[in-house]
Amino acid sequence: MSSYSPAETAEKSGFSIDTLRYYEKIGLLSEIARNASGRRVFSDDDLQWLGMLRCLRGTGMPIAEMLRYSELARGGGETVQERLDLLQEHDRRVEEQIATLRAQQRQIKVKIGFYREASMTCEAAPA
Repeated sequence: MSSYSPAETAEKSGFSIDTLRYYEKIGLLSEIARNASGRRVFSDDDLQWLGMLRCLRGTGMPIAEMLRYSELARGGGETVQERLDLLQEHDRRVEEQIATLRAQQRQIKVKIGFYREASMTCEAAPA
């Protein structure tokens, strides 16, 4: 298994070093190993977990829910249903966001069409 410095982990995960520290402080990252000099050393498993956190955060999950998911994940097999419920509820919200964005995109495309037509009319007008 590979190990990564905080800087390497930040680069690979897309999170800043400050965010990694914050996530560790609030409990989203737990049991981060340390080397002989006391510096944090991240593993492939840590990077995988950070990838999940990146996904959840990127799709708008609040930190409080991410913390709940993290607690449940540490709970092992006994918490599978709760994790499933939490992720399904988040997925429902993501679907709503996508639908809203699609509707807004349609409105933008209508306006783009309007301006394209207007610009062609201006170009075709005699000087």
